[in-house]
Amino acid sequence: MEKTIEWIKTNNFGYSKMIDQTQLPYIYKKISINSSKDMYSAIKSMIVRGAPAIGIAGAHGVILGAIESLNCDNFVENIKKIASFINSSRPTAVNLVWAIKEQLKVLEKNKNEDRKTIIDLLIENAIRLENDDIEINKKIGEYGSAIIPKGATILTHCNAGSLATVGWGTALGVVRSAFEKDKTIKVFADETRPRGQGARLTTYELTKDNINTTLITDGMGAYFMRKKMIDVVVVGADRISLNGDCANKIGTYMVAIAAKYHNIPFYVAAPKSTIDPAIKSGDEIVIELRDEKEVTTINDKPICVSNVNIINPSFDVTPGALITGIITEYGIIKPNEIHKLFTK
Repeated sequence: MEKTIEWIKTNNFGYSKMIDQTQLPYIYKKISINSSKDMYSAIKSMIVRGAPAIGIAGAHGVILGAIESLNCDNFVENIKKIASFINSSRPTAVNLVWAIKEQLKVLEKNKNEDRKTIIDLLIENAIRLENDDIEINKKIGEYGSAIIPKGATILTHCNAGSLATVGWGTALGVVRSAFEKDKTIKVFADETRPRGQGARLTTYELTKDNINTTLITDGMGAYFMRKKMIDVVVVGADRISLNGDCANKIGTYMVAIAAKYHNIPFYVAAPKSTIDPAIKSGDEIVIELRDEKEVTTINDKPICVSNVNIINPSFDVTPGALITGIITEYGIIKPNEIHKLFTK
């Protein structure tokens, strides 16, 4: 399986290579990231996006910081400063924090080794995280496929597919695994304004896989639910609190409310690394505010008057009470039982 993001090893340690998701679906292009500043920009500008993929980008950013620090007096401390810089690129997705911590554990454990050995170990760990991500997603897909009825129509929001991960996907991993068993399943993908990840990315992925996909606007979900044309909702997540509240792309909360009213199961598919045990409820999750131009323009063309007020939160929080289950690599868990994953 081709990876959305991967570390390419060379004689000079290597570099990060990723799909430029700002160009899709018009242009498929992979770019190389060779510096920690470029990695920060790639995450911030959403060249790489999706919580698990952002996490891997953070792990790669630590490697790039280590390479840049090779001849610095304070090698370890300099890497930590660069890691903190990378970590500040996007505040909501906890996978970024998690993956950077995984790299810093390697750094701390081996800080007395020579510098080149430390970099090699950081590279080895990052590649392990990449490969683990694919295997975790396939487990999520397998567990999730069990809750998809035969011939079902699945509503998705945003993109939680291979493009949001290293490969396979979380929510779309569930779709892919279900499709392997039942070729009659269908997907409704909402557009997911303002950046259109559903329109641009989810439809791109699913049509490539020959999965029957219908694009709808963000305001149409409840209409099709009322018409009994949607059987189940599956979305991803960027951070999950200990009580099962889930932060995901803006608009997810609205979909969950509509699904609850129409008695339609609403599932969140996410790895354990997306759960933040330090946060008790969704009220504590920091919501990223993004550039107003994302709302006021499409393809760089204005769609509204220039003097209107704009607020552009990138995420919202869906309360656990609206969520039927959270599909993880450990199985499907009720939101109020998330804590059990951290007591085993």
